[in-house]
Amino acid sequence: MSRPRHVRLSLLTSGTVSLALLATACGGSGGTSAAPEEFSYLSVTENTTVKTALTTLSTGACKSANDALPLKVETVPQASLDQKLQLLAGQNALPVQFAAGNAPALTQQLAKSGKVADLEAKLKELGVYGQLEPAAVSTIKALYGGKLEVLPYEYNIEGVFYNKKLFQDSGLKVPGTWDELVSAAAKLKAKGVQPFSASGQQGWPLTRLISGYLYRSLGPDALQKVADGKAKLTDPQYVKAAEEVAALGKKGYFGKGVGSIDYDTAMNQFLTGKAAMFYMGSWALANIADAKQNKVGAGNVGFMPFPAVAGGKGSIDQYPSNVGLGITLGAKSFDQKTGDWVACIAKNYGSTALKDQGSISGFKVNTEVKDANAVTTQVRDTISTSKQNVLWFEALFSTKATTVSQTNAASLVNGTMSPEQFMQTVQDALAAQ
Repeated sequence: MSRPRHVRLSLLTSGTVSLALLATACGGSGGTSAAPEEFSYLSVTENTTVKTALTTLSTGACKSANDALPLKVETVPQASLDQKLQLLAGQNALPVQFAAGNAPALTQQLAKSGKVADLEAKLKELGVYGQLEPAAVSTIKALYGGKLEVLPYEYNIEGVFYNKKLFQDSGLKVPGTWDELVSAAAKLKAKGVQPFSASGQQGWPLTRLISGYLYRSLGPDALQKVADGKAKLTDPQYVKAAEEVAALGKKGYFGKGVGSIDYDTAMNQFLTGKAAMFYMGSWALANIADAKQNKVGAGNVGFMPFPAVAGGKGSIDQYPSNVGLGITLGAKSFDQKTGDWVACIAKNYGSTALKDQGSISGFKVNTEVKDANAVTTQVRDTISTSKQNVLWFEALFSTKATTVSQTNAASLVNGTMSPEQFMQTVQDALAAQ
């Protein structure tokens, strides 16, 4: 599996370590440490793309760096990542490289506590800062307070992947508006085809639909206004977005039991032809290119932007973008051997990930790589021509509000929580910070 993009966060309540407590526990960079003996990498179980690419590099282009500092990968479930990072940070035991927190807030706190390396300075010292795609750097800095606090092992845009054959069999054209999308879903369901596949267990694939509607209806600054206190999620025009997504669930367009469906199952539903559409990020191209997973065939998969909303202020060429679950490096363990690894990664990761897995990163591709399929080419072309990107629903939320949003998303679409209740609950979590 490639990776879930975004992310189900572990809930930071009184039952776990709060960010405030983390700051106290960390108390700055703290202590000294011996040079690392391994290029230790803490990843999430759900993400195999980065681990696979690094393993390939360790025996290929980066073999000399690996000989000096052997790669060692450890994984934890994504839902447990934040707590794991907090515990390791409190013990001054963070690995050399690690998946950053599920929300930028945690990584920013780690950086303020001296736990995260100054990546921009390090990359410039190594002479490889230019290996990062400017769009990826821009996205990272938009998320992390103007700083380069993670590396772009992925650079993704989001939209709707769709099954061309199922569309053709139902006499459907690619919808350009939200109303056309809803109409297409109705026609598919009438023919016995599940319109959408989504993971309610992870939650974010559902909340992404809310933000998509908000960006199209209210414009690209819709959620920035919430972050700035100029608007609230409980305002009628914001609740409208939740109402539209809830209506998809009420009509059965996500199929049965969406709340219990995890990321892998949702991906499988789409790749085996059991669902016609799948809102997802371009990291899914790795799964689409895998013939063992993709039973409908890569040539049968198309990609479309989130549709326009009639009378809306947004534009369909404003793609939600992200850098996946960011990967960062510890400050104390960033020595010369670590630098050799990082320099090699910067020069070779982009080509390796694209060639072997069809995965698009924020590192430049320095060798010619033939795209695995037409939909990969389509997405790469879209990325290169995209003039304005937006973020996602929880991008500017606190860690707590992110968790509240994603853990309640399934309740929104299965009808156990009203749109008003959902938006109020998330707004309350935002106000509590």
